[in-house]
Amino acid sequence: MKRPKKDPVREDRIHNEAIVDANGPEEQVMGWHCYLDDKIRFPFQAKCIAAMIVSPLRKGETLEVQRMAPEDACSADMLVLIRWQGRTMAVPLSQLVAVDPDDSTAEAIADWHYWVAQGYCF
Repeated sequence: MKRPKKDPVREDRIHNEAIVDANGPEEQVMGWHCYLDDKIRFPFQAKCIAAMIVSPLRKGETLEVQRMAPEDACSADMLVLIRWQGRTMAVPLSQLVAVDPDDSTAEAIADWHYWVAQGYCF
């Protein structure tokens, strides 16, 4: 995936709202988790935009996202809980886009996608 051009407005929002005062990876995880949990309106409909080895979802599949996965499950990626084939499981938020989201949800998910696409990590 090509790295997107730096977006100063998005960079400022991420640094001032998601990872503000984070000292190290654990605090970045906590900051991102809180930021996404506060800004995303759950539940929401989503579409899978990329298949991933850690997820059973196929590109193009639609589903309902219930809520953020527990913070302790998000040490390497922000995960969300979905209902899939009668089971609740966690999948990476980076493989999903919201279908017809409100502005806050769209912005928060786009912020996470941007962070991942820039190659930032915890």
